Amino acid sequence: MTPSPLARRLIDRFQHGMPLCAEPYKAMAETLGCSETQVIDCLQHLQLAGTLSRVGPVFEHSRAGASTLAALAVPPERLHQVAGRVSQYPEVNHNYEREHRYNLWFVLTGPDRAHLDNILQELEQDTGLTPLDLPMLTAYRIDLGFALEATP
Repeated sequence: MTPSPLARRLIDRFQHGMPLCAEPYKAMAETLGCSETQVIDCLQHLQLAGTLSRVGPVFEHSRAGASTLAALAVPPERLHQVAGRVSQYPEVNHNYEREHRYNLWFVLTGPDRAHLDNILQELEQDTGLTPLDLPMLTAYRIDLGFALEATP
């Protein structure tokens, strides 16, 4: 799917931050010269098409609680079932398959490390699989934004 001109402008302008105000979609629309309804419709269309996975904040995990990257080595015939179990936790904000012995990776975020440890223990008990727990030791900031519009 090729993004519409509005979608390209929306992504280019706001992929690194949304307005912090009571009506962010209205402020975005004013910046883009369109209506708030057009912004919301555009975002919904991008999400339904699978082009956009989420709109929301990214928090510095160490200031908002604790987080860890975890992985499981799941037998292929159980992958869908185990991924569904992992996704049942609201603390899971990514859950994806990788081509590796550890083929199911997910990120857990919670109020403290003990909370995350409890979830990892529950998952091990429920699935019989031992999670690989990879807490972040050093943060590296990488700009993952990509320009969609030609720059003059």
